[in-house]
Amino acid sequence: MSSATPGSRNTRKTQIGFVSSRSGDKSVKVTIAYKTPHPLYHKVVNRQTVLHVHDEKNETKVGDKVEVMETRPLSRLKRWRILSVLASSAGDVGVAISEKDVAATVPTKTMNPAPAAPSA
Repeated sequence: MSSATPGSRNTRKTQIGFVSSRSGDKSVKVTIAYKTPHPLYHKVVNRQTVLHVHDEKNETKVGDKVEVMETRPLSRLKRWRILSVLASSAGDVGVAISEKDVAATVPTKTMNPAPAAPSA
């Protein structure tokens, strides 16, 4: 086995999402919304992924746009941690944001289905 040097560690995944819930001390749920075409009907479908994220400084609130990074397991579900707060929510009201609000601000994933070949 080779030892890891400081510059040789693999880059960790990062995601950008919205804080949808403060689930406890130093814990938040981040919703990552995306759009993808249905495999058969090719209609664009809204999807979302919910990540359990470690917030060491309790600096985020519901509605904040945050960047999260993959990390070692911190608890049974938490595998991500807050890197930075990209945009703070406008109000201090703790109201959950809906999936439609998040999906409206997220671009479509680029999954180009193959065009149907005309039958001759």
